[in-house]
Amino acid sequence: MAKQRQAWGTRLGIIMAVAGSAIGLGNFLRFPVQAASNGGGAFMIPYFISLFLLGIPLMWIEWTLGRYGGGFEHGTAPGIFHTMWRKSRFIKYFGVIGIFGPLVIFIYYTYIESWTLAYSFFALTGKYSGLGTQESMQSFLRGFQGLEKNLYFSGLGPSYLFFIITFLANITVIYYGIKGGIERLCKVAMPLLFIFGIIIMLRVLSLGIPDPSRPSWNLTNGLGFLWNPDFSALRSAKVWLAAAGQIFFTLSVGIGVILTYASYLSKGDDVVLSGLSAVSTNEFAEVVIGGSIVIPAAFMFFGPQGVEQVARAGAFNLGFVTMPLIFERVIMGAFFGCIWFLLLFLAGITSSVSLAQPAVAFLEDEFDISRPRAVTIFGIVTFLLCQPSIFLLSKGVVNELDFWGGTFCLVLFATFETILFAWVFGMERAWTEIHHGADMRVPRVYKFIIKYVTPLFLLFILGFWFYQDGIPTLMMKSVPQADRPVVLATRAGLIILFLILSYLVHVAWRKKRRAANFKGAKA
Repeated sequence: MAKQRQAWGTRLGIIMAVAGSAIGLGNFLRFPVQAASNGGGAFMIPYFISLFLLGIPLMWIEWTLGRYGGGFEHGTAPGIFHTMWRKSRFIKYFGVIGIFGPLVIFIYYTYIESWTLAYSFFALTGKYSGLGTQESMQSFLRGFQGLEKNLYFSGLGPSYLFFIITFLANITVIYYGIKGGIERLCKVAMPLLFIFGIIIMLRVLSLGIPDPSRPSWNLTNGLGFLWNPDFSALRSAKVWLAAAGQIFFTLSVGIGVILTYASYLSKGDDVVLSGLSAVSTNEFAEVVIGGSIVIPAAFMFFGPQGVEQVARAGAFNLGFVTMPLIFERVIMGAFFGCIWFLLLFLAGITSSVSLAQPAVAFLEDEFDISRPRAVTIFGIVTFLLCQPSIFLLSKGVVNELDFWGGTFCLVLFATFETILFAWVFGMERAWTEIHHGADMRVPRVYKFIIKYVTPLFLLFILGFWFYQDGIPTLMMKSVPQADRPVVLATRAGLIILFLILSYLVHVAWRKKRRAANFKGAKA
């Protein structure tokens, strides 16, 4: 008797889960930095063009592919790709990227996510209370990360403890499955996240002028710093690529997660409206809430030159150095600091559990392993794989994992799936499949966009990267000489991991062929 596949409980549950996968640390940290560093309001022009030409089409493609493959009891890209092009013996191996990418992101993302839980505790207990400069707060962060021993921390003990708590929280949610674990978490976490975000946003918008001697450091100019357009920035290809990259990052498309989530839908479930609802939820969190908190607050306290330095310092410094300093200077700062980091933790955990699901679903679907056993295997393997991110953080391991797993693989995977969907499966057949059970029609122009514009846009991004950065990246031109052995070992580890996953796909399909031949012989 065939094992019953899991399913979502409600349409709201799947929308909250996909939105939870998309809404992560990047919405509140990466987006404001990208916008402020790439022309302010002008950045939003290529951002929204990328949303309409890449983000929304890929969201519909992945929802449709996932639902279609789920009908054949496949919940991950190798099986789903195989159902789309049965004549190809090799297409399933391209689908390995859809397991490999999320797995690589999970093994460093979980550690960073644990920082947010730790800092919410530190805010509430006053651990960093009294630190009034960027330098002291930076030293606090480095001590917590184990990068230096100082008067705040003497080792990795506290950091590792919060990593263990966060890792176990992730594994527990995944253990209880799609409906009992992930959906239940997202139905609670997502409303809380929006409540916390709106509270902090309203607090920032009501700050007034923190320093009367600098009246120009006000909310209006703070919002203007982010939203006033520098149209000259649009002449830079870098800005367009940054905008496209942000859309990939923020919507979690091109990873393989949405394919897996959508595989638990039934044939009649609407993917058009559900996909659009998930996109809209994510964009509200990113553009409205994320764009109204960090940069405006930093501008009011540190001024235009200070906020430029903040933007150049990157997302980590913004979240774990600048924002705690700001909350230290407002009334009830401990409370606002606590809910800020809880907001980031909720955004993080709803994303990280989604990153785990493709690997777990692969073991369940292709090897017929029970969920408890699949989660146990996943937990042991990923716990071991997480260790280099923790103990070799200063050696560039996280940056390397983030690039190959969280940037390059996204674009590569999205290119494969778009061409497979529109050209191999066929656009007419794909268009019919998108609208099966749909309560609304996709504008007909998207038929042209999905077939021609989206794949060309993706190929341009890949081609431009190879032309501009491919050789320097492969040759480790920007990697310090002392870190190169660790970075090289990390790359070798990634290649080995990919080959192991490819071998498991080979074993799974060989096992299926033998089972089919055995049934045929018995008949």
